[in-house]
Amino acid sequence: MASPDGASGMGGSPEETELSITLTLRMLMHGKKGETVKRIREQSSARITISEGCCPERITTITGSTDAVFRAVSMIAFKLEEDLGSGSDGTAAGRAPVTLRLVIPASQCGSLIGKAGAKIREIRESTGAQVQVAGDLLPNSTERAVTVSGVPDTIIQCVRQICAVILESPPKGATIPYHPGLSLGTILLSANQVRGRSPPG
Repeated sequence: MASPDGASGMGGSPEETELSITLTLRMLMHGKKGETVKRIREQSSARITISEGCCPERITTITGSTDAVFRAVSMIAFKLEEDLGSGSDGTAAGRAPVTLRLVIPASQCGSLIGKAGAKIREIRESTGAQVQVAGDLLPNSTERAVTVSGVPDTIIQCVRQICAVILESPPKGATIPYHPGLSLGTILLSANQVRGRSPPG
């Protein structure tokens, strides 16, 4: 018989509870790689959606158990590294750092930075990744970009620690999610560009 909280009669040890948490991670990424996303979805068993729109940056949302989400993040990090590497002449002259841009509600960024920057410093030191929390909100939203860069292994450790912090301190108040390319300036600019374009001749 299922217990009232929906767990199927399993002993609720902290590890098990942690795996049953649904985590949603939003990232800003360029381009739309349909095949890659399909493969990552299948292999990580996370739900991955990519925002529609004509601007180069899109929001990639990864949802699933913490385990599935971390699997998906690590696959994305290694894929980005592979893409960076394919641009070079193939010599192993040192791995280029990969950069992931997470989108996190501003109300959770305080916990991530910590008192006098202690938490973010601890994450940087323990993982070896670079972490930057943007000072400004993303346009028309209450979210900030958190940029993580390093080799895939350090990024994965870093994202795990960031997720642990945001799971411990849920967002306060309503979150207005960021949608790339919805700022009025961009719309006006693209409308003017179309109107002002001279016919090919």
